[in-house]
Amino acid sequence: MNATANRNISVDQLRVGLYVHLDLKWFEHPFAFGHFRIKSEEQITLIRNLGLKTVRFSQELSEGSPPPQVVAPLTPIPNTAAAAAASMAPELSQIMLTKQAMMAQMRLRRQATERIENAFVNTAKTIRNIEKNLYSRPLETVQQATLLIGQITDSILSAPELAIHVMGDKMGGEELYLHSLNVTMLSVMMARDIKLPVEVVSVLGVGALLHDIGHKEVPDKILRKTEALTQAERSFYEMHCQFGVGMGQRMGLAPAALSIIREHHELFDGSGYPAKLQGESVSLLSRIVVIANYYDELCNPSAIADALTPHEALSLMFAKLRSKFDPKLLQVFIRCLGVYPPGTIVQLSNGAIGMVVTVNTARPMKPTLMVYDAEVPKDEAILLDMERETEVNIAKAIRPAQVPQEVYNYLSPRKRVSYYFDASSARPQAGTP
Repeated sequence: MNATANRNISVDQLRVGLYVHLDLKWFEHPFAFGHFRIKSEEQITLIRNLGLKTVRFSQELSEGSPPPQVVAPLTPIPNTAAAAAASMAPELSQIMLTKQAMMAQMRLRRQATERIENAFVNTAKTIRNIEKNLYSRPLETVQQATLLIGQITDSILSAPELAIHVMGDKMGGEELYLHSLNVTMLSVMMARDIKLPVEVVSVLGVGALLHDIGHKEVPDKILRKTEALTQAERSFYEMHCQFGVGMGQRMGLAPAALSIIREHHELFDGSGYPAKLQGESVSLLSRIVVIANYYDELCNPSAIADALTPHEALSLMFAKLRSKFDPKLLQVFIRCLGVYPPGTIVQLSNGAIGMVVTVNTARPMKPTLMVYDAEVPKDEAILLDMERETEVNIAKAIRPAQVPQEVYNYLSPRKRVSYYFDASSARPQAGTP
């Protein structure tokens, strides 16, 4: 920004339409951002009560003609607690109390995130043990899988609200088991939305968790190959569905779970495999898992360079691949994840950049964002709840490669996108635990 477009004006010259920059720390003012376009006289009153004599404004981001230039340097009143308290009008004091409550809520969210990530890692370890013991202790494995799914479905189906979190990359070696967990979580999320009975969701969960057990019969050199498979390799790989059904039968799985294992690559337009089934000839539970499985493979392919962002994956499935999925269930999936799924990098209407960290399935269009701010330490990053934020909105999704390196490092977009649910309670309201 050039010097003529970013200069100081007296607080007496403030008017609606000016784009101002408050040279204060985030916790020293009542606004969501330290830079914004003034939209009301109330905002002007609040700024004038901050103890600043002048503020910077950006002409190129402002509306209307510029005010006369002020040469005086920026001279904030000494920001001691006593001076700040004395200068604050009652309405400012109330807003600052609200912001302090918001900061307390952000601390609670960080604690919740740590709790949820620990639960996620522990669940991934359980899945590792399940997959490791498929051959040696098949009956015990089924019992362990059924118990795990029971715990997941009970918590998710009984929660008043469901918050979907994007998980960190530090998985402690459990990455191989995240696909099964992602598909299970996303499938149960859809089942909750369409209100399937709990006993049906339990079978869905077991089938989703074990949908790829047939991979154990496929050589690692095929499974881990990052370049295109040969026709022979592709044919062998596609047999994992039949292999899985045979293993599932030996484990005594329910017929509906076996159908999921058999049909999780069958597509609605008949272009899938192994039987090229079409439409509703694929079971309902399988059609749910097909969507969750396809989405996760787009986000987390073998060759990580080919990975799509969550927003790109969802957009591709809806815009170009829609015929491959049950249309009603695809709408459910999009409704649950939101237009901007967790892990999506977004630009806000004021130019700020953030990453979607949580989507509440009851309000998927209003996610919670972690926002980049060079003035705020990364471990104290601002968390914006877009449901409560009236000054800005999400303008667009952007690829991680499009953001400056310092912003990328700050937001740390996940190389592999994994989800987990906070189903312990309804989402906390401002100022409450």
